[in-house]
Amino acid sequence: MSKEFEIVYEFEVDATPGEVWDAITSGTGGWLWPMEFDGEKRVGPFGSTLTNFDPPHRLTALSEDVGFPTQSLNQIDETIEPRDGGRRAWVRYVHSGIFTDDWDNQYDGASKHNAFYLHTLREYVTHFAGRPVAFATFDGPEASTAADAFGVVGRALGLADDTNEGARVRARGPEGQLLDAVLDFRSPYFIGLRTDSALIRFFGRNHWGAPVGISVHDFAPDADAKTNELAWRNWLDGAFV
Repeated sequence: MSKEFEIVYEFEVDATPGEVWDAITSGTGGWLWPMEFDGEKRVGPFGSTLTNFDPPHRLTALSEDVGFPTQSLNQIDETIEPRDGGRRAWVRYVHSGIFTDDWDNQYDGASKHNAFYLHTLREYVTHFAGRPVAFATFDGPEASTAADAFGVVGRALGLADDTNEGARVRARGPEGQLLDAVLDFRSPYFIGLRTDSALIRFFGRNHWGAPVGISVHDFAPDADAKTNELAWRNWLDGAFV
């Protein structure tokens, strides 16, 4: 049965309103995935209509033909206001729409994903704002849909169960490489690693019946998206052998 939903988050971040605006309209590959916004034509990602486009204050993107079997309407509305004389920004993020099936599961997944994406936005504007990025994202093998799959990912990274968010770690990456990183996010559903040159995100989508996923946002001058995807895909596949 179709049912409306609304997910709301508010936060402050150590970035100017202009930096946050640029992140959500032209720097999306640094924290989410590459998307295009055309303020003049009022066209947003996935064929959405920009019903508000007021830099750097308000952005609303409405999609009435979402293209997913479980959703018929999707809207993202973001309000940005200055704080501390414009040195910081306050953001109100509202994700709303209509789920047409499996409402509880869809809402839970969307709410938790939004929280992680917005955390990654804050990491991006705080540490990497405006830097060119090589972006890669992919899903794991069928075995990564298992109930305990995300625990496998944590163990493959070498993270102890009691390693807390904010800790500095030496994570095991592709081909046994040790990554000096900050564990910037950790929950039963997501893991975020921040190195000096990258944000590496792990998605426990097995909790919602899908494979585990990885996204790599690499800001190194010589970064190559295809190389990163191949290396981390092999790493993820190997974790489930």
